[in-house]
Parts: sequence; structure tokens; C-alpha cells
Amino acid sequence: MTTDTELDMKDVELNEVDPEKQPMTGEDTGNGDAGSPVTEKNGSVKVKIPEEKASKFTGLSKEELLKVAGTPGWVRIRWALLILFWLGWIGMLAGAVVIIVQAPRCKPLPDMNWWNYGALYQIGDVNSFTEGSGLEGLQTKIDDVGKLKVKGLIIGPIHASSADKPEDLNLMEVSSDIGNLDQLKRVIETAHKKSISVVLDLTPNYKGKDPWFSNSSVEQVTGKVKSATDYWLEEGVDGILLHGVDQINMDSFWTNMNDIIKNHTKDEKKRVLIGVTTLKSADEVKKELNRTGVDLLLSRVLNHKAGVEIAQVVEGLYFDQNTKLAWNIGDRVRGHLASIVTLLQVKLSQLLLFTLPGTPVFNYGDEIGLEDDLPSVNPTMVWLNGTEKEEDTSRSLLSFFKELSELRGKERSLQHGEYLLLSNSTSAMAYLRQWDQSDRYIVALNWHTNNSVTLQLTQKELPEKATVMISTDAKLAAHTSVNLADLIVGPLSAIMLKFPYTP
Repeated sequence: MTTDTELDMKDVELNEVDPEKQPMTGEDTGNGDAGSPVTEKNGSVKVKIPEEKASKFTGLSKEELLKVAGTPGWVRIRWALLILFWLGWIGMLAGAVVIIVQAPRCKPLPDMNWWNYGALYQIGDVNSFTEGSGLEGLQTKIDDVGKLKVKGLIIGPIHASSADKPEDLNLMEVSSDIGNLDQLKRVIETAHKKSISVVLDLTPNYKGKDPWFSNSSVEQVTGKVKSATDYWLEEGVDGILLHGVDQINMDSFWTNMNDIIKNHTKDEKKRVLIGVTTLKSADEVKKELNRTGVDLLLSRVLNHKAGVEIAQVVEGLYFDQNTKLAWNIGDRVRGHLASIVTLLQVKLSQLLLFTLPGTPVFNYGDEIGLEDDLPSVNPTMVWLNGTEKEEDTSRSLLSFFKELSELRGKERSLQHGEYLLLSNSTSAMAYLRQWDQSDRYIVALNWHTNNSVTLQLTQKELPEKATVMISTDAKLAAHTSVNLADLIVGPLSAIMLKFPYTP
């Protein structure tokens, strides 16, 4: 090895030894020469080793890869993987097709209008509702009405009129003791912002005895009604209501009225024509619906009825006029719900109206059990702003009303579902509301004041058990499961149960 090679392999540097590292020496050096000048030094060594060069993996060349790829083994592997891929893809496609084919078909929705999606709320006497502040006060109360989740507001009558004097009738003028046109427009605008439609009651002689004055003036009055209907719909009203429709036997009048309503349909939102009759028979109501062609007809078919009587009425009307059914117990002429059925039956009646097939219609204050101040059927509205104990019942009724109204507005089975009578007796009834694949609802009602009723609901459409959603029976708490074959409903109680759709 040459000197240059050794320098390449290592570099040795001798440093001066620190004093602490110098060897200990005595006089005797151990070689017999105590005075020898020779001494031993320690040193440090620094070695430099050259770095190893990392090897680089280059893999196979293109020529080598092509040579290997062409071998029979790799060809078979590639074909096998390709076939597996396509078999898997075709299998997934076939599975998706089977799922689509076997999945239950969604039932097409029936033709629906805005009044089919929830309740209508009547304010016959605006000043009684607003404590004397008229249309201006009504505008400030729209927010409270909106919290009830109702879909429409029936206002009035509010037009200028004198009792039994057709010559004073002006259907296009707002009565000065209620407000003016600008105030009414603001009410309509505010209601529309809350998704609440506004219907105007145009009953001509609402202050007098006969809603259409005398027979001699009918032709003149009907002409004014048609002109006023066209006028108010142009001003933004969403519909017209008329009492005493059974008293107008002029078929041409109803043809003209329906044409006017159709001509004002805008943006796919249909205007509504509502009639009110004093008829109590299901057959008579059916005939009147067909004759007048109104969209909804309020009647007295539910008056003072319970159990099997109500079941017969519903069965008589349901099959022919499903989308035109409307249910009410009180109105601006007859008075309020609590005064007609007693306060104890208000919740039962509310549940009935909200769950029958058709549109429920309530009088203002029905949601809190407001009673008539006889002989007046237009009591001052009570606003629950305090915490007095006597308001507990009203608050309970209000909460019950809101819960039902919200369910009615979002559940398809309650909006337009099929109606199936499950049980009925003199004082009780139960029925099913169902739609396609939506949740099903069972309603059980007992009008008896003292006795409970046991319902044996075992129809093929029903499961063994269902969940209590709403109950006025203290023994049946909400969200509990009950046996439908032995369902006990307490006196003056109402229950709504739910169970899911099963294929």
C-alpha cells in the first residue's frame, strides 16, 4: 500500500495531550535511567471513512417486460381478472334491476289544493277577535294564527250592509267600523307571508234574518255577488264563502261563480269557492255538492252525533266526494265548539275533525275552548298572555290543537289517505287512515260520559300492537305500545295510535 492510498483511507491527527491525560512518571522510568528524557504521550485518532454509494433499482426493461407478459401464465391471469371484473359488474347491475323491479311502487298522489293540506280558521266577527281594533288589529294577530299551523283564514263578512235592506248592500266596500281596503290588503299580504290563504265571506245579508234577503231580490243580489267575487279575487283574496247556498236554485249562478273562480287561478294556486248549508242529511249534502259545484260544502251533518251516527255520515259522503269533504261543528252562525259539545268533549271533537278525510274548519277560539257569551255567538277572544291558573285548561287545549294541526299538515295518511272504518257502536268508533307506504294512524273515540269501551281491532290491515301518539285517556300515555285486540278507551276519551307500513 502506498502512502497516497493510506491517506485516502484514513487521516490520523495527533493532538497534544491534555495535561490530565499525560501519563504519570516518576524518577525511575522503569528502564534504569531515572533521568531519561524519553516520555510517553497519549493521543486522539480521527478516522475518515468514505461513504458507500447506494444501489439504484431499475426494474425490468421494456423488452424484458414484453417478453414476460407474453408467457402463457401471465396471459391466463390477465384473462381471468378481466372475466371476474365483468362478471362482478354484470352481477351488480342485475342486482340493482331486481331491487328496482321488486320494490313497491309509490302510489300517485291525488290532485291536491291548498285547502286540502290543513285546517281553515274562521273569524266571523273581526272586532270580537281583535278586541275592537278591526282589520288593523287583525294584521297584528296573523303571527298568532300562523302558530296554529292552519292553511286558510276565513274573514268576515266585512262588507257594508244593513239588516234586511238589499238597497244598502255594497259588497265591494269594507264596513267603516271594521276598517278599509288598504288595511284589508295589508292583512292579505301579511297572511300570505305566513303561507296562509285568505277567504272572504260574502254572504249578502249577514246582519239580517235571511242570508240572501227576500226571494224578490235574489236575482239582483246574485248579480252583485258575482261582480264582487270578481273584484275581490282581483284584489288578492284566495277564495269566497257563501252561507245559504241551498236557497239559491239558479243553476246559471253557480255555473258563473265557478267560472269566475277558475278564471282567477294564478301560478297554479287555485281559488276556492266554499258553500255553507243548514242541511243535516248526508244524502242532501251530496246532492247539494253536485248541484252547486262548490269546492267545499260546510253543513250540519255532524251536529249532535256520536259513534255509529258519525260513522254512517262519513261512509255516506266519503266514497263520492273525497276531496270536497269539509267538517265543522261550529261556525259564525251556530257558535263555538265548546258551547255546542261542552268543554269536556272539545279535545275529542278536535281529534275527530282533524283526522276525518277532508278539510277541518274551526271557529276562532275553538283552539282554547272559547265559549259563547249568549245570546251572542261572537264572544271576545281570550289571549293567553298571563299565567293565571284558570288558563290551564285553555293552554292544554291549545297545545293539543297545535299538535294535531301540525300532524295534519305533514302526514300524508291524514291529508289524503284512505279511510277504513274499524269499529262503531252507539257511543264509540274507531277508524284507520292509511296512504301507500306512509305511517298508518288509528283513531279511537268514546263519547260515553261514564263507561269505558273495549275495542277488538283485529282486521288484516292491522298489526298486533300500535304506539300511542296522542291520548286524552290518563291510562294510555303517549309513546306506549298497546294491544289492538284489547284496546280499552276511557269515557269521553280520544286516542290516536300509529304503526309503520309493512310490505
